Amino acid sequence: MTKRQGSHVGTHRVRIIGGQWKRSQLPVPEVSGLRPSPDRVRETLFNWLNHLQPDLSRLHGLDLFAGTGALGFELASRGARSVLLVEADPRALEALRATRARLSAQAVDVRAGDALAVAGALPAASFDVIFLDPPFDAGLQEAALRAAVRLLAAGGLIYLEASVALTVTEAARTGLEIVRSSRAGRVSSQLLRRLSA
Repeated sequence: MTKRQGSHVGTHRVRIIGGQWKRSQLPVPEVSGLRPSPDRVRETLFNWLNHLQPDLSRLHGLDLFAGTGALGFELASRGARSVLLVEADPRALEALRATRARLSAQAVDVRAGDALAVAGALPAASFDVIFLDPPFDAGLQEAALRAAVRLLAAGGLIYLEASVALTVTEAARTGLEIVRSSRAGRVSSQLLRRLSA
């Protein structure tokens, strides 16, 4: 996702790093708490995904706290069947919709609303990859993980960005196991899946 840190519309941008829209720029509105996933973090994530889910073209993705949409647009750029971006902030939504139109990203849907409320209305087991990057200080991580577990299709993966990594015990409490983990600066990145029966 992306998090919040200023209060005006700025000129900062991030880029898509792979796929059909490689090097395309994504605007970063200066919305409080908005923090785009860094290039290096996204590169690591998509290396993980390519290893564990080699055929991205069959995947349905969900970017639940979309922000700039960097994670969701990256997945769509690499050929995902569909990607749903969920965002509550009006300025971020406007930027997401403008990017979708500019890229003619037919596989991408942008939905306005509170992430957890939208997640609660989506059909269970409907996504193969779910990106979770809630604002670090919002206290939403556990609720977001529980919502994502319900939405996760068989064999699916949840990607979590946080300031503090989940422990094995914390992951297990929500029915998940840690598949991959890394850290870059203050960002902890983890790939999770359902615990084996």
